[in-house]
Amino acid sequence: MDDTIAQTESGGRSARERCARLLSINIGVCQTLDIGRASDGLTVESAIRKRSVSSASEGAVVEVQKLGLAGDEHADMSVHGGLDKAVYLYPVEHYAWWQQRRVEAEAPDAEKPLAFGTLGENLTTQGLLETDLWIGDTLVIDQVRLRVEAPRNPCFKLNAVMGYRKAVKHMYLSGFAGVYLSVVQTGFIQAGAHIEVVPGRREESISNILDWRRGRAHREP
Repeated sequence: MDDTIAQTESGGRSARERCARLLSINIGVCQTLDIGRASDGLTVESAIRKRSVSSASEGAVVEVQKLGLAGDEHADMSVHGGLDKAVYLYPVEHYAWWQQRRVEAEAPDAEKPLAFGTLGENLTTQGLLETDLWIGDTLVIDQVRLRVEAPRNPCFKLNAVMGYRKAVKHMYLSGFAGVYLSVVQTGFIQAGAHIEVVPGRREESISNILDWRRGRAHREP
């Protein structure tokens, strides 16, 4: 997978930034998550299982509120939720990689294509990777303005939804983490919309944070 940023003469923005779009909007409700198969423990409450409520085939309009998408629930606010983690974005470009990891791990239903929202994301995007973004960048989607806050720091629940024990470590090692967003301006969005990236001060890149985490993960057993 080529993560090279194709720089342009106009502001140094990548080709991906100029053609990024929103593929799917996903929400989840709190429900019991069986973590016995993939992690130590039995069950926990989680809203990590998201379902698409707006896609190319069903372009429903979804409200984005200060604490996230209307109808989306958060079971553990330390992991997902609150002002700085109101919305989670994930690039669809990583889906094929994850499916291959699931096949190798012989996870349940590993041959089935991953549905939008599988990684627990609210926004599934195309043409916008972690390597394109910096802390403080603003994403403009329709009426809504979202600020890039941090890459995801996955917990054991990712192991459970992916169906194998090393999913968390694989997210760290690959850097395919997605990003958390805060809501600067509320409003309504719809799948298919263009995503405009407005650069912030660009002092700390998502890539640098992911590289640091990758080095840590390499040192851990």
